[in-house]
Amino acid sequence: MLLAQDLKSQTEAAADFRAVQRALLAAPVIFICHVMEEAPSFVSWANAHIEPDITAQMFWSVNLSGLIITIVAVGITWLQPSPSSFLLAAAWLSFLMLANAALHITATLMFQSYAPGVVTAALLYIPYFVWVIKKMLRAHAVKRAPLLSATLLGACPMLLHGYLIVFEGSRLF
Repeated sequence: MLLAQDLKSQTEAAADFRAVQRALLAAPVIFICHVMEEAPSFVSWANAHIEPDITAQMFWSVNLSGLIITIVAVGITWLQPSPSSFLLAAAWLSFLMLANAALHITATLMFQSYAPGVVTAALLYIPYFVWVIKKMLRAHAVKRAPLLSATLLGACPMLLHGYLIVFEGSRLF
């Protein structure tokens, strides 16, 4: 009887992990939506607010790199589903989506004008990030304390970058 319960628990845990994996598949699509919102005017917006200027080539190479890293992070959760791979995905998404959303929203408020990307940041990034994190916790894919640590550490570079853009008129990368 104990063996049957153990087997059922393992089956349920695997199904919960798959639900998180499926949820993570949306990350690259959401990222592409964000980049498409930014693309028409982000370079000119950034160059009006920060030094040194960025180029369209830099914009596209940074975003292509972000897309590749997103796909790799999601892929790792599929190839090696484990608390570590889910923490890696959470850390990356906190950088890419949560902290980036904070940057766009703060910039829009501080400059009192549209910061390209703010719509998808507010309407897609934040709800998606919260949803995925809740799914990870409900699936017991990760423990709360390591997840909090991973998301805080993951967000730090983008938060620093955002601070420099909004409050110092410069950039980290």
